[in-house]
Amino acid sequence: MATPVKVYGPTLSTAVSRVLACLLEKDVHFQLLPVNMAKGEHKKPDYLKIQPFGQVPAFQDENITLFESRSINRYICDKYGHQGNKGLYGTNPLEKASIDQWIEAEGQSFNPPSSILVFQLAFAPRMKIKQDENLIRQNEEKLKKVLDVYEKRLGESQYLAGDEFTLADLSHLPNIQYLVNGTDRAEFFTSIKNVGRWWDEISSRESWKKVVEMQTSPPPS
Repeated sequence: MATPVKVYGPTLSTAVSRVLACLLEKDVHFQLLPVNMAKGEHKKPDYLKIQPFGQVPAFQDENITLFESRSINRYICDKYGHQGNKGLYGTNPLEKASIDQWIEAEGQSFNPPSSILVFQLAFAPRMKIKQDENLIRQNEEKLKKVLDVYEKRLGESQYLAGDEFTLADLSHLPNIQYLVNGTDRAEFFTSIKNVGRWWDEISSRESWKKVVEMQTSPPPS
């Protein structure tokens, strides 16, 4: 068996779970090395040698170390293109361009407001941090505008980049998972016809179910 790639970070991290979903889709053997951020393990010298910015995830494959989840996923799909879901990152330049376009939309338009809402609505209460109601309202409005665009697009195709599940869809899974299942804002997604249908389909994939299972039963740190 080939040496497994290594993923450093907690499964509850949205960036880490994004990478794990890709690895599972591509049937890539991996080793998950938990990093307890509450205990400051991401700031310790041993980890900083791997990830000098002290963030998660860190990803290692042979002599390569990568840090950003979307870049990691593109690398995984390119290197391991012959296995698992072969169309996850497209099979020709046009498909890849369309996928990249929607990954960019996720990173630039969807992720900023949804990440703020995930923190404010899902994590702040657990951390005994006071919620910022103005910030929540502002980012709810921003997210609704993004989802209006998605609703139109998903009325034209089954998935964001076409009629097959790709990295473009996968990239959205972590934040939506928290907002649908960890807050009282599920209707942002479930009450919209095409977005709701899309969420049901992408969240029911076996790869994502395994990630959620890993989150609810994380390995000891």
